[in-house]
Amino acid sequence: MALKKIKERSMALDIDPDDILVRYNVRLEKEITPEEAAEELYPDDPLLKPIAQAVFVGDEEGVVAGLEKAISEGREPLKLIDEALIGGMNVVSKLYDEAVIYLPDVMLSSDAMQKGIEYCKSKATSDMKPKGTVICHVAEGDVHDIGKTIVVALLRANGYNVVDLGRDCPVEEVVEHVEKERPLMLTGTALMTTTMYAFKHINDKLKEKNLALPFVCGGGAVNQDFVSKLEFGVYGEEAPQAPRMAASILSGATVEKLREEFHKH
Repeated sequence: MALKKIKERSMALDIDPDDILVRYNVRLEKEITPEEAAEELYPDDPLLKPIAQAVFVGDEEGVVAGLEKAISEGREPLKLIDEALIGGMNVVSKLYDEAVIYLPDVMLSSDAMQKGIEYCKSKATSDMKPKGTVICHVAEGDVHDIGKTIVVALLRANGYNVVDLGRDCPVEEVVEHVEKERPLMLTGTALMTTTMYAFKHINDKLKEKNLALPFVCGGGAVNQDFVSKLEFGVYGEEAPQAPRMAASILSGATVEKLREEFHKH
């Protein structure tokens, strides 16, 4: 219906809409495609590049085949997780952040990367230790979990053990898991203004129990001003910030340092 209206208006102006649409699409595809954008970001190593490419396109069989070849050439399985699998997922993260690719692409790549990690673990002579534990959840009363799903995928891709509490997670359950797991970071997402106030209740209960840790809050309803009023709150505007925040925490960053690094001033 919309295309019909465009054509009717264009004909009134003596413009051929088909010509416009064809030229526009061809021009856009020549300017950038996901594959072209990714090509510049892959590792140069001829053994690592095919693995990273397979992660990017979500080709699980290609990931395993590439890893098998690299291991047969003497590469260490656990090092391949960092160099090839996470390297490929970093390309996904960057292009998602730039809106070149979208959520379905991220999820396919994450599945392929996880398949590769399991393969590398099965071939390793020593156990892979996670960098740390992060708890992720969607605010109580909120069922919109797309943002949380992306955060979980990116954290796992970067070597973190993620406890995913899912959507509509009660405040008490979040606090109980923090007390049990003692994570390096807690994340929460909320799409509705009516649900984001669960974050304040979580913050207050963490304070009561002396469970001080960075509490990264994000989602469509959340803003920096709101999060900054929480004692442990750090505003996460974009999902790809989560692994970078976790890395900063491992390097000793406090809530105040995280705000200096990631908040807009």
